[in-house]
Formats: sequence, structure tokens, C-alpha cells
Amino acid sequence: MGKPTGFLEHTRMLPGKRDPEERIRDYRELYVYDQYGEDKVQEQASRCMDCGVPFCHSGCPLGNIIPEFNDAVYRGDWETAYEVLSSTNNFPEFTGRICPAPCEASCVLGINQPAVTIEEIEKNIIETAWARNLVKPRVPKERTGKKVAVVGSGPAGLAAAAQLNSAGHWVTVFERDDAVGGLLRYGIPDFKLEKWVVERRVKLMEEEGIQFRTNANVGVNIKVNNLLYEYDAIVLTGGSTIPRDLPVPGRDLKGVHFAMDFLRQQNKRVSGRPFQEEDILAGGKNVIVIGGGDTGSDCVGTSIRHGAKSVIQVELLTKPPEGSNPSTPWPNWPMILRTSTSHEEGCSREWCINTREFIGDAEGNLRALKIVQVEWKATEPGKPMRMVEIPGTEQELPCELALIAAGFVHPQHNGMLEELETELDERGNVKASNYQTSIEKVFAAGDMRRGQSLVVWAISEGREAAYQVDKYLQGASKLECRDVSQVYLDAVTQV
Repeated sequence: MGKPTGFLEHTRMLPGKRDPEERIRDYRELYVYDQYGEDKVQEQASRCMDCGVPFCHSGCPLGNIIPEFNDAVYRGDWETAYEVLSSTNNFPEFTGRICPAPCEASCVLGINQPAVTIEEIEKNIIETAWARNLVKPRVPKERTGKKVAVVGSGPAGLAAAAQLNSAGHWVTVFERDDAVGGLLRYGIPDFKLEKWVVERRVKLMEEEGIQFRTNANVGVNIKVNNLLYEYDAIVLTGGSTIPRDLPVPGRDLKGVHFAMDFLRQQNKRVSGRPFQEEDILAGGKNVIVIGGGDTGSDCVGTSIRHGAKSVIQVELLTKPPEGSNPSTPWPNWPMILRTSTSHEEGCSREWCINTREFIGDAEGNLRALKIVQVEWKATEPGKPMRMVEIPGTEQELPCELALIAAGFVHPQHNGMLEELETELDERGNVKASNYQTSIEKVFAAGDMRRGQSLVVWAISEGREAAYQVDKYLQGASKLECRDVSQVYLDAVTQV
């Protein structure tokens, strides 16, 4: 590395955040860089150790070559840093903003010091590259003549499209909504990812030759058979979109909504895009978010910006430890308590809470939530922990808006998947071996194949699926593939 003593000279430092009282008045991103210039980023990059075995590689689902781009940043060689980063990651402007950074959890320095700020360095590399006009359309020199349809324009679909286009295929992306981006567009709030970031990348992809068709719902207003006839291969990347429900008494009351309906509507509202549904607003209401994950946290931040009277986030599971967790030691992703920027803005958090009932008034509007405290016990040796309600802990919490953020169970089956008659796995996801479904020319990637996961995993899935599609179309592929054993097997097979 450029400076072997960097981790001894500098400690971890991140850019400052706007004051919560200021930022809850808008939907702009949270961080400020007035005192965090290139010199600070280079200092942070110098902390990357010459650690011998960089576990950050295995911690990153994309296999980003982290020590090398850190070294380039330290030396001020931003062009090389960008080339190294973009060789494994199509969208570092997304992951640099919204990835939970499993790479940092695997950082060797993180064993006994604060880990290297890998995610922040990644974000600065790509933004510096945009500012210096290093990010340019990469139009393939030759076209194969093959046509590929990508169904879904979330991170997996965009990654698959970018990779397949770079291989020289003609790629068309079908998106059922009115704008491209999937989860990036209508799932993640602007205060975490402003939508100009997505639009900038989509424009570049269009300049590279990729076509986008919006309001194109395959299986509804686009016939599946037409795609099978017109395209040489199809990649399904529609995501895991069916939310896990909470079937308790009062579920049909006015004021009980799925989290993603709430977030999607607000993202449309911020973008000035119309929607047909009745407004879901938190202003002046007691809001309870059911579910302790990232989606729940996004609901917290959005509700606060609406002007909610109070916000409580409840979780069924036990509270994780605040420090290290012996059950998930380094270099594993640690199961510890995490406080998001939305939590910092004002929210009560409760654990081991089970929702018993939604309680309404005479007009059918939600007025309260009946809950009970639970504990998790091992009822039999060797058996999984079971939830047991604690007698005498029942109570009613005032609530006029309840947002169910309990995750997603599987992709939508009716429509496209039913018409294709693709095999599903035991969880209801599309069954795909080496990303190829039970239909020869149809592939699947992202949450639609692996189940609900991270954006960085979706990008990885899209890239790996593109490799398999390219190999199917051409007999071999020169695209990057994370699975080294697969590349070796393909090379041996060709010989």
C-alpha cells in the first residue's frame, strides 16, 4: 500500500450530517462535505492496511477490489481508482449511499480499530469521476445481433442490462411503473438516495444503447409470448414484491398500510409524479411502524418529515447487543444494534413486541394498536427458540397510522410468472440453476430468484446472470464473473 503507517496516523472519519432539525424539513440527502474534501478522503484511504489477506473482498457481494482502489485514492490517482471500482461495480453511486457495507464488517483493521471507511471512499471515487468527466458512455464496438429483454429495472435488472449491453447484445428493459429504477426509484427515500442520481445513470445507459420501456407490465399489457418470440433471451428481475402481511383482527381498518405503499407514494410525491391512490399521510398522527428493518427505518424518517405527532417502531425479535456479538464474530456480518439517521431524528424503539389487534373507531378508522410483550425461549433442547407471550403485559397504544414493514415473501406470481409457467422453489421464488429457469431461454436474478436481500446483492446477481446469458447466447463469455470456479469450469470445457 502507498502508506503502510496510515492506520496508525489517522482514525476513522466520516463527513458531517446536517442537523436533524434542519434535514427533517426536506428530502435532500443528509451529508455535508464542506470540511470533507479530497485530502480527507485520501487520509481515510491511507488507513487501508497491507493486511496480506483482504477479507473485505469476501465481505463484498460484488468482490470489489478494495485495497487497490484505496491505494489509488491515497496516491490521488482518481482515474485508476474509478477504473478499478467500476470493473466490479456498475453502480457505485448507489452502493456508496445505501449499502450497509458488509465489506467494512470484514475489514482486518476493524478487529481492534474502527474499520476503513470503504463505503464513503467508494462514493467519493464515483462522484469525483463524474465531476472530472471520467464517466463516459461505453458503446460496444461490435454488436452480436442478439436481443435480450430484461424485465424489471431495479438494481438487478440495471446491472444485467449494463453487462449484456457491454457484451454487444441489444438490450431492452421493461419496467411496469412510470419511471426506471424499481426499488431505487420508488422504494428508497430521497433523503438516502436523491433521484437525480438514478436518472444520471439511466441517461448514461441510454447513451450506451440500452432501451427502456416504462409502463410496460409484462403479463398485463405486454404479452409474454411476444417476448419469447422476439428476444433471444429474457432475464427476469422483477424483485420480491409481495409483502408479508399481519393477519390480525382489524387489519382492514382505514389507517393500516403496507410500508412500501407509503414509501412509494411519498417518492412519487417528492418527484412530482401523479398517483391514483388515496393519500397516506402521517402528519399530526401517532404512527407505529411494525418491523425493525431498514424499510421500517425509512418509514420512520418519512413519517417525521410528514410532521407525525409521535413515531414508535416495534420489533418482534429481541434487542441485539450494542457492542460486539459473540454469535457473529469477525469477519461475519455482526448482528448488533444499529441506529439509523432516521432514528436519530426522533423515534421510540421497542423490542419483543407482538401485535395482537388493530382497534378502530365507529367510522372504521384506526385509533389504537393492541400489543403484548413476548420473550423467546428454548422449550426443548436443540429446538429453535419459540415466542412466548408474557401474561399481564397487554396494552393499547394510540395509533392512527400503522405501517407494516415485515419484509417480503416472494415475487408476484399472477401474470407473467403464471403465463411463463416457470418452476418456483419452496419459498415461492423463481427456481433458477446458474440463473437459468426451467425455460431454456429465460433467466432470473435478484430478489426474484434469491428472495428479499440487499441492493448490493441484487447488483451482483444481475452481473452473474448476465455472464450466464452471454454464455448461453455466444457459447462463451468474456464478462467478469465472481464465481472463479465457474470461470475455470467454462475454460476447461472450451478446451
